[in-house]
Parts: sequence; C-alpha cells; structure tokens
Amino acid sequence: MTEAVIVLAAALLAAHLLTVGLYLNRLRRRQQLTSTLQGIIGQPRLTLLRPVCGREAFDRETLESSFLQDYPDYEIIFCAPSADDPCVPLLKELIAAHPERPARLLTGERRVTRNPKLNNLFPGWQAATTDWVCMADSNLSLPATYLATVVASWDERAGLVSSPPIGERPDGLAGSLECAFLNGNQARLQLASDSLGNGFAQGKTLFWNRKMLDDAGGIEALGRYLAEDVNATKLVRAAGLKVRLTPLPFAQPIGRRSFRDVWNRQLRWSRVRRDGFPLLFAAEPLNGPLAPFLLATIAADRLDMAAALPAIALIWYGAEFVLMRRAGWPSAWRDLLALPLRDALLPILWLATFLKRDIEWRGNAIAPLSADERMTPALVEHD
Repeated sequence: MTEAVIVLAAALLAAHLLTVGLYLNRLRRRQQLTSTLQGIIGQPRLTLLRPVCGREAFDRETLESSFLQDYPDYEIIFCAPSADDPCVPLLKELIAAHPERPARLLTGERRVTRNPKLNNLFPGWQAATTDWVCMADSNLSLPATYLATVVASWDERAGLVSSPPIGERPDGLAGSLECAFLNGNQARLQLASDSLGNGFAQGKTLFWNRKMLDDAGGIEALGRYLAEDVNATKLVRAAGLKVRLTPLPFAQPIGRRSFRDVWNRQLRWSRVRRDGFPLLFAAEPLNGPLAPFLLATIAADRLDMAAALPAIALIWYGAEFVLMRRAGWPSAWRDLLALPLRDALLPILWLATFLKRDIEWRGNAIAPLSADERMTPALVEHD
C-alpha cells in the first residue's frame, strides 16, 4: 500500500515536471520557431475582429495594438454592443488617428446565441470582407508579429489557430494571483497538451477560415455550449481537424485586480470546463500539488521520512519558478507568494463550481434565448 502511494505521488510530480519541461522546450525553440514558421497559406488578406464591452484600464494600449501589425493586408472591425458603450469614443479616436489602416466600428448586437460575446461579434463576422478572420479579445495586447504568427501557425491539419493569454504587469497580490492562474497553471497546461498533439481552443485568440466555420454552422454553432472556446474545440475535432496553438502565448496586461474579480473569473472558467469537458474536469482535483502533498504526507508518516514533503514542495515550486524566470513572467515576491495561494484555491474552486450552473460575462448572464430575444436590433456602422 505504501509503495502504491509513493508511486502515485511520484507520478503526479513527474507529470508536473513534464509540463514545465515541455514549456521550457518551446521557449528554447522560440527563435527557431519564429524564424522558420512559414505556414501553408502564405499571407492572405484577413479581418481582425475585436469585440469590446465597457472600459478597462489598458484599453488604449491593447486596442491601438490592432493598428500596429507588421502584416501586409488586413482590415479591422471593432464590435460594441451599443452606441452608448463607454469604449466607443476611444475607438472612434483610434480609428481617426490611424487612417492608414482600414478600420470600422459596428455597434448593435444580434442575439443569436446564449453567449453575449458571440452576439457582439456576429455583426462583425457578417461584415467581414475576407476569407480569413482572426477574433482577438479587447484586453489582449497584440505584438507587431501577432497576425503573422497566427497565420503562420496554420497547417494542413488545422481547423483553428488559438492561444491562451499570459498575464503581465500585475499590481498588487490579487493581480499576481491572476497571473499565477493564467501563466503557471492554465497556459502551462494548455501548451503542454498542444505539445503532445492535443490542442484546446482559448477564446482570447481564434483564427478561422471563414468558409470552414460557416459550413459548420457559423457563429451560431459556437454558442451551443456556454463558451465559444469549448464549442470551437468540439466543432474542429468533429470535422476531423486539429486546434493548433501558436508557439508561445500573447500577453494580457493585468494591472489592479480585486480578489473578488479573480475568484469570479476563475469560477466562471471552471464552470465552462465542467460543462464543456466533464471527464477532464473530473480529474482536476489532481491538478496542483495538493494530491501529491497529501500522498507524500501519508508515505512520510509510514516510513518516518519527515523531509519528504519539504523536498517535494521545493521541487514543485522550484520548477515553476525556473519557468517563470525563463519565460519572463512576473516573478517578484508577491508573484511567488501567489503560487501557494493559487494552489490552495484550486480545490475550493472545483467544489464551488457545483453550487451554480449559470455563468456571467462582463456582468451579462449567459442563459438560453427565447424566440422574442432573437429579434435583430438595428446595426450601426460608424465612420
């Protein structure tokens, strides 16, 4: 019995080290991947489609990055749920400041799904004039190579190119906690899975062939479950294709966060995973160090090895610290303190997920639509 406990604890620790190693390997090959990625579709004209809803601290920076792409031919479409949205004046200002880029602002959503983000995007999808469309969340900071990278990541088996976000520039312990969830937990696991040939979509970046998605049901098909990334992954796999991730993630500036903000966001994503991938969600209690720590504690008590638990903690967090430093992630003292705090919250989040089924996006409840709610309001294009 003791031997089985030791083997299981060692296996969980080895799995953690494997995911760290796979990410480090991507970092090691970063320059090679950037210089050799050519893709198979060349550099087609494409649409950069960005939904906005309300204002966030870094909006000027993240939205202006849309205009600064080192890509030969693309249009930009911003979508706001209404003309009164607080982000509309900023977008009009940015569009006027960059006349060299063809850009439009559409206001007014069409409620075709349960997902308000998709309803916001739907008019932009219809208005796009290209065969390729890249959806990028408004709080993602796009490097100049962003579009070139997602295009070059498309291969002959791809049905979608996606990427998780990386948190940067946290302000305060709650911001560091958000980065700990985004970076060392979620991005690490998603990219490790992709390195093993099993990519999952993440709604921050979704690069589509327009005909492929339209043939599969279009934007409406992405609203069958509670989140577009779950639907995207299922849709692509059902077509016998693969979700490809970019070589490395793109940054999302975090800034100031409250602990309630972090909790609510993580709880929403946990509910999405519960409903979208229930078998994987059932295994989530094994994510994080709690299970190997408990197993090591049992084994140490039986074998009188008091040093086992500190050794495992040192290896576990030491590997993540090395990854944080190599990847250039936030790694100040608050960021290190956020790691065990994150891991203590993981099992609590998992249990809390079962208390409620609904989720919210930016204050909007995601619930089934009635027939009346499917009415299409007037769509307004702003010069």
